[in-house]
Amino acid sequence: MTVRAAILPSIAAALVSIVLGVQVANGGGDFAPARTADPCVARVVEPIGTGIEALGARLVLLGLDGAACQLRISREALVLQLAQPRERTDAEIDAMRTGLRDAVQRMQTDGTLPPASDLVDEALANADLPGYVKSLLRRLPDSMVNGGLKTDDVLLRAIDDLDLRALLADLTDTDDITRMINDAVSRAVKDSLIARLRDLLPG
Repeated sequence: MTVRAAILPSIAAALVSIVLGVQVANGGGDFAPARTADPCVARVVEPIGTGIEALGARLVLLGLDGAACQLRISREALVLQLAQPRERTDAEIDAMRTGLRDAVQRMQTDGTLPPASDLVDEALANADLPGYVKSLLRRLPDSMVNGGLKTDDVLLRAIDDLDLRALLADLTDTDDITRMINDAVSRAVKDSLIARLRDLLPG
């Protein structure tokens, strides 16, 4: 064994001791696990980007808080519960739908819902519509779109149309929950926007 190989463990032990000493001196000896947040206390969830998918992601985060509050469990416990492969209870379905609907009302109240006109281009991008219809819809004045379409109404209709029982039955791990619900909400919002935009076209 070389001198260097013999000295390295001693150096490593000394460095660990120094790091531990610094941690303890700065209160590290009093470490306690962080408590889970109370889902019934409104937390700040800043908008994460723009567009329908970002809107859906924020809706899901707030909706999970609302559902957890209604079920009287933490959001983390709800996420773990939903990731279990089993049939969903009526209480879970009702809590999720109520949580999502309450999230819409919260965003409406705090002024973070974008006007419907901001979502039109994204909704039309992959819509299965003839080109001339898309062109006509894009030419509608923002004032007409926002007068005939309210973002909160579009979201609430989309949430009511979601088959949450089927959607939640497909979850297999915690990473799926936000993505799958967000994807479903985004699709439903786009479909709802397109259907109601067409109603605004002159007959």
